[in-house]
Amino acid sequence: MAEVHPAALAFIAFLLLQRGGELVLARRNTRRLLARGAVEHGAGHYPLIVALHAAWLLAICMGGWSRPVDPGWLAVFAVLQLCRLWVLASLGSRWTTRIIVLDEPLVRRGPYRWMAHPNYAVVVAEIAVAPLVLGLWPVAVVFSALNAAVLAIRIRAEARALAPSR
Repeated sequence: MAEVHPAALAFIAFLLLQRGGELVLARRNTRRLLARGAVEHGAGHYPLIVALHAAWLLAICMGGWSRPVDPGWLAVFAVLQLCRLWVLASLGSRWTTRIIVLDEPLVRRGPYRWMAHPNYAVVVAEIAVAPLVLGLWPVAVVFSALNAAVLAIRIRAEARALAPSR
């Protein structure tokens, strides 16, 4: 039996708690936005996103608990978490995991001043970096490719949904 690495378990626990907390926040924000008259777009591909992220987390859980934590990749991951917080703070109650369009001007503060999709940029980086923290480069490669395919669908759907707002 492989040795359990406490730092790896702590990292995996952080990922699971973070993603779980984000789902709670996203559901709350989604309910509030819909109550304000917002409309969801692209719901058909949402289960694909959920499946991808669940499989990614499962792959990290299954392969990572016995792996040492790489401090360099962990530092990169920590920086990504600061970027994630910046995105969340910039969108505030409009942040959600779905494409929810509210009849209000688009957010143009924080990283949204310079990028159209900073949240996706952070997620793309996390999909690659989190497995690398535990030396799981095959997980990073496979899920980065799958995520690119899903994001191609997602970003097109979001662009169509937001076109009238731009």
